[in-house]
Amino acid sequence: MNTLYLMRHSLTEANEKRLYGGSTDSPLTEKGVAVAEGRRGVIPECDIYITSGMRRANETLLHMTGKAPDTVLPGLREMDFGAFEMKSYDELKEIPEYIQWIEDAAGTVCCPGGECRARFRERVLAAGRRLLALEADAACVVCHGGVIVSLMEAWFPAIHRQFYEWQPGACGGYRIAVDGGAAAAFEEV
Repeated sequence: MNTLYLMRHSLTEANEKRLYGGSTDSPLTEKGVAVAEGRRGVIPECDIYITSGMRRANETLLHMTGKAPDTVLPGLREMDFGAFEMKSYDELKEIPEYIQWIEDAAGTVCCPGGECRARFRERVLAAGRRLLALEADAACVVCHGGVIVSLMEAWFPAIHRQFYEWQPGACGGYRIAVDGGAAAAFEEV
């Protein structure tokens, strides 16, 4: 493959209200649809269209490109925040399990009923290897902010960015040049 477009889905209720919305299968809001339609044409025609299978990713792909996914890679789903799903920082900030999770530098503490960051990263990187091995000239992937951050950190370790510096806004992302099954260079889209 020569080019991989790695794009974040558009706005959902969780995004607009600043809630943890990983495994919740939310649709786009009206504003999210407008943002996606406003980005139509940003992605050129691709050989293959891939999503995480989540409703917000599928709807974003449709509104940005007019396409449905050819392939679904569940490994590209956002982190499962378990009991923290659809809750805000203010709702959680005094809960001991939440404090333990956000202060966990190793990434091995799981959200109650959900994932830990280490397991999430392993799942995402396995899906990322599948993306880099695609036999297509160009592929478009619509997935999630945490997924994109994990992939970009792994694929471009020499570029030292903080988490939110890698995370694109709604319908934003990266155009990645792929060479020999490896991510070689990128630019923001």
